[in-house]
Amino acid sequence: MVEADAPLSIYPQAVWRLIIERAPCTGAWNMALDEAIMDAVAAGDSLPTLRFYAWEPPCLSLGKRQPLDGVDLERCRADGIDVVRRATGGFAILHTDELTYSVAVRPDDPRADGAILDAYRKLSQGLLAGLRLLGAAPEMSPVVSGGVHNASAACFEMPSAYEIVVGHQKLIGSAQARPAGRVLQHGSLPLTGNIARVVPYLAYEREEERAALAAHLRERATTVSDALRRTVRYDEAAEAMARGFADALNLTLEPGEPTVAEVNAAAKRLDEKVVL
Repeated sequence: MVEADAPLSIYPQAVWRLIIERAPCTGAWNMALDEAIMDAVAAGDSLPTLRFYAWEPPCLSLGKRQPLDGVDLERCRADGIDVVRRATGGFAILHTDELTYSVAVRPDDPRADGAILDAYRKLSQGLLAGLRLLGAAPEMSPVVSGGVHNASAACFEMPSAYEIVVGHQKLIGSAQARPAGRVLQHGSLPLTGNIARVVPYLAYEREEERAALAAHLRERATTVSDALRRTVRYDEAAEAMARGFADALNLTLEPGEPTVAEVNAAAKRLDEKVVL
C-alpha cells in the first residue's frame, strides 16, 4: 500500500487502486484495458485507478481522430510495429522503452473535475511530484493563448498546456477523454532511447522534411535517462510516480489487479483498437 507522506493537500484523503503491470502487453490490449477500467470506475464497480504499463512489441498509437495519411503503415508493417488508436486525442506516439501511466476517475472527483485543462493541471501535480522523486526538476508548460499548433503528426513535437517539461524539453505527453460520466487520462514517459524514433513511421514526401522533424524532436523533447544523465528502469520509475501521485493528491494507493469483469470487457473491444 502506498500512502501519502504527511500531505499538505487541498484534496480530501481518498483511496485509489494502483496497478503496476510487471510484464509488457500489446498496444491493443493496453488501450482496451484502459477503457474497460474507465467504464468500471464510472459504474462504481472499481476504485479510481492509477495504472502503469509498458508495451511489447513497439507500438504506434494514434489520436482518436488522427488521419491515417500521416502514417507510413507499410514501414510499420515491415518493422513489426503495431498501430493502434487511442480513445484520447492528440498525435502519434511510438511506445517503446517507456513508462505509460493512466488515470481513470469519475468526473466529480476533485482531482479531475472542472474543464479539461483544470483536470490536466490537477493530475499533473502527481506527475511533477514523481519526477522530483527521481531527481528531475520538472515544470508544467504554460497555457498559450489560442493553443499550440502541431505542425506534424508527432505528439512529442511541442508541449501543450500543463504538459511536463524539463528545461525547455517535453518529457511527458498526456491526453484525456471525458465521455459521459467518465474520465480517462493517460500519458507517455520515455525512459531511454532516441526521442525521434517515431519519425521513420510518419509519412513524408521528402526525406529532408523527415530529417528536419527528427532534429526538431531531439531539440524539443527528451527522455528521463537523458534528463537525469543516468539510467532509470521501469520499476524505479513506476514506484516513484506512484509515490508522487500519493503525496501530491493525498491518496492511499492500494495495490491491485484488473478484475475479471474488466479483463473480459477489454477482450471484447480488442479488435476495435487495432489499426495494423
